[in-house]
Amino acid sequence: MAQNSTSLLARAIIKIIVNIAVVWFLTNYFSQYFTLTGGLQGVVIAGLLLGVLNILVRPVLEILTLPIKLFATLIAVIIVHGVLIQVAVWLLQQPFNSTIVLTINGGLVGWVFTMCIIGVSNWVAKEAT
Repeated sequence: MAQNSTSLLARAIIKIIVNIAVVWFLTNYFSQYFTLTGGLQGVVIAGLLLGVLNILVRPVLEILTLPIKLFATLIAVIIVHGVLIQVAVWLLQQPFNSTIVLTINGGLVGWVFTMCIIGVSNWVAKEAT
């Protein structure tokens, strides 16, 4: 237990040091975007504050934004499979193929339905293997 709590403390200290370093870097090299007054004391306080907020508030925000992340992931998966289906349709329409025709009917609903079914089935196959 003591080793685990030391590890958590060490990680917290590293996060705070990294935030202090990033604030210093931004203040010195990107002052056109990031302006901070107060010299080194301002850098340390701002970095410390960002580090503590990152440790304490970020996990709560991660949970609160989970539905948005899941929705964005779903949209990305649908788009990827839509592109794959469009490539398959295009390839099957090429002159070298005269016997196979792939058509997605139903407009946008047909495309979304097809993309979702193919996406879920490929995800299940990936997880099963």
